[in-house]
Amino acid sequence: MAEITKTTEPTLNELPTKGLLRIKTFRPFVGLSTTTIWDWSKAGKFPKPIKLSPTIAVWKASDIHQWLAEHGEV
Repeated sequence: MAEITKTTEPTLNELPTKGLLRIKTFRPFVGLSTTTIWDWSKAGKFPKPIKLSPTIAVWKASDIHQWLAEHGEV
């Protein structure tokens, strides 16, 4: 019989506090879809990304932590 494992939500301690983060790294912590993150970034409701290339965007870890401190997890 297969073993059932319980998936736990990530804790804020697991989110890096320094450096640059890809969306897949911080998305579980903010509770928003990828589309919503992009839409809110364009609307000024979420930190703006830094475009490293036409297909790669990153966010400052400090900006994500500040946003979470101000808004909490959605």
